[in-house]
Amino acid sequence: MTTILLSDNGSTQPNATIQLRQLSKLLSDNIGQTVHPVSLQHANKIPVEKIGGTKAQVFSEFMAEKLSEGSRDYILLPLFFGNSKALTKFVPDEKARLEEEYGEFEIKIAKPVYPLPEGDARLAKILADHVKQTAGGLRNIVLVDHGSPVPRVTAVREHLANSVQDQLGDQYQLAQACMERREGKEYDFNGQLLEDWLNERAKEKSPGAVVAMMFFLPGRHAGEGGDIAEICQSVMNKNPGFDVAITPLIAEHPEFVSLLAQRYKNIEET
Repeated sequence: MTTILLSDNGSTQPNATIQLRQLSKLLSDNIGQTVHPVSLQHANKIPVEKIGGTKAQVFSEFMAEKLSEGSRDYILLPLFFGNSKALTKFVPDEKARLEEEYGEFEIKIAKPVYPLPEGDARLAKILADHVKQTAGGLRNIVLVDHGSPVPRVTAVREHLANSVQDQLGDQYQLAQACMERREGKEYDFNGQLLEDWLNERAKEKSPGAVVAMMFFLPGRHAGEGGDIAEICQSVMNKNPGFDVAITPLIAEHPEFVSLLAQRYKNIEET
């Protein structure tokens, strides 16, 4: 029997694990198979009393337990936009380490949520839907992601931004920004930091902007009490009359589960 994992990178924020569990349950109901919420790292540091009394599962611990029980076939559904090092290095390295102790096993990794070069119009629609339901009269939109020192990761955001702009049409202007980037011109491909972009729009006397969240789950940056909410509130406090609206997270859209279910179907068929 194949063991199915739904995996994000992991966070020490309780809400990230809580929502990963909720999403896994919805996906389980959709495909008729048990889907295990398993973060790659970090989540096992969350105090269990903050997440319903059950310890969060992380990849190395979960796999060791299942392998010791005799399970040998796995499917990993990644909550990642593209093929980050977490998928191309961390998971293969952990597999090799585990095989030294437990013997050979198979783990199929499904395509990420927005694989290049084809992308996925369904994800663009989800983001466009969120913008439209959030914008009100605002027309300046900024698609914000975590930021990465790896150009191929930023390339996913750029491709997705173009697709979202196509879905939104000319009545909205879509820009891009990130939450983290390294110093130096060699990292200019990341674009502006969100705070700098918002401050520039405020100085232009724009009525405001919509921050389109390129995040699946809450964490240090996204969700209630995250950095993004704090930055947006700070900019509004310093610039009376400038309004910033934040879209829901991607996993909150009702159609997102269907996208993940299709990823499962595609990898199962192979």
